[in-house]
Amino acid sequence: MELDLDESSLAIGRIERALSRIEKALANRANRPARATPAPAADASALKAEVAAVIGELDRLIAEAKNG
Repeated sequence: MELDLDESSLAIGRIERALSRIEKALANRANRPARATPAPAADASALKAEVAAVIGELDRLIAEAKNG
């Protein structure tokens, strides 16, 4: 697996956008009133998917760095 500079830049962009979405979701959770109902399962699943996507992109970049 070899990523060129453009692919690496795109991967970094995807990571940045995903981290931004994660940050926003966590901020929204923190700003909910304490007596509000917990986050729906769909919200938690979406957040987990974002984290998994970030980890996948980072793994890909790390593997490239080791091999490149």
